[in-house]
Amino acid sequence: MTIEASHDHQPLVSLNGNTGKVRRVAVHAVMILPSFLSIFPIYWMIVTSLRPENEIFSTAVWPANPTLENYVFVLTRIPMLQMLFNTTVVAAATAALQVVTGLFAAYALVRWRMRLSGVIHGLIALSWLVPFQVTMIPNYVLASRLGLLDTLTGLILPNASHAFAVLLLYHAMRSFPTEIVEAARIDGARSWKILWQIVAPNMGAPIASLSIIAFISAWNEYFWPLLLSRKPENSVVQIGLQMFMTQEGNLWGPLMAAAALASLPILIIYLVLQRHVIESFMKSGIR
Repeated sequence: MTIEASHDHQPLVSLNGNTGKVRRVAVHAVMILPSFLSIFPIYWMIVTSLRPENEIFSTAVWPANPTLENYVFVLTRIPMLQMLFNTTVVAAATAALQVVTGLFAAYALVRWRMRLSGVIHGLIALSWLVPFQVTMIPNYVLASRLGLLDTLTGLILPNASHAFAVLLLYHAMRSFPTEIVEAARIDGARSWKILWQIVAPNMGAPIASLSIIAFISAWNEYFWPLLLSRKPENSVVQIGLQMFMTQEGNLWGPLMAAAALASLPILIIYLVLQRHVIESFMKSGIR
C-alpha cells in the first residue's frame, strides 16, 4: 500500500514542480521588459554618441563606423572636465550640508521640549511645498549683494538646508530609544556629544538615503546654476549640455556625448554602491 501511494502522488509532485518553473519563468519575463525599457535609453545615448555626423539619425543598433569624434569635440569645445569637477564639488557639499543641518534641526525638534515644536514642524513641512520659483528672486538678490554670483559657493548655500532632510531625519530620530539618550545625559554627556557620538552613528540608513537623494538632486540641478552662472568654467555640467542646443539646431552627437559624460559618475556610484543604495532605501522606508 505504501509503494502504491507513492506512485499515485508522483505525478502531482512533478506537476507542482513544473508549475513552479513556469511561474518563475513568467515572473522573470515580466521583469525583463521594464528592465529593458529602463536600460535601452542609456544604451541608445551611448550608441548615438559614437555615431559620426552622417549616421546620427540612423536606426541601426550599432554604428557602422563608431568614432570618438563627438567626445573630442565636447572636451575641446567646452571645459567639460572642469564642469564635472564643479558639479561633483557642488553635489557633495550640498549633500553634506543638508545632512548636517537636517541632523541639527531634527535633534532639536525631537529632544528639546519647546511649546511651538508642533508649529515649527508644520511650517517646515509646508515650506517643502513652496516651489523654487517663489524663492528664486530673493535668493538671487541675496547672492548678488553677497558677491556670490558666478561662484560655486553661490550654488551651494541656497540648498544647504532642505525641508525634506529635516523631515526624513526627524521621523527616523523619533524612533531612536529615549533611554539611551537619557542614560548618556545622566553620565554627563551634553547634546553635542549625544548627537554626534550616539545618535548619528546609529542612523546610518536614513543618513545614507538622504545623502544619495541630495547628491543626485544637486547633480541634476539646472535652473539655479543657469540663473547664477556667467562663465562656463564656473558652471556645472547641466549647463554644458544646454550649450549644444541652439536655435539653429541641436548637435545630437556632441549632446549625447556630453550627456554620457554627465551620467557616468552617477552610473559608477550606483554600480559600486548598488547594494548599499538598495539597503539604505529599504531600511529607511523610502520607495
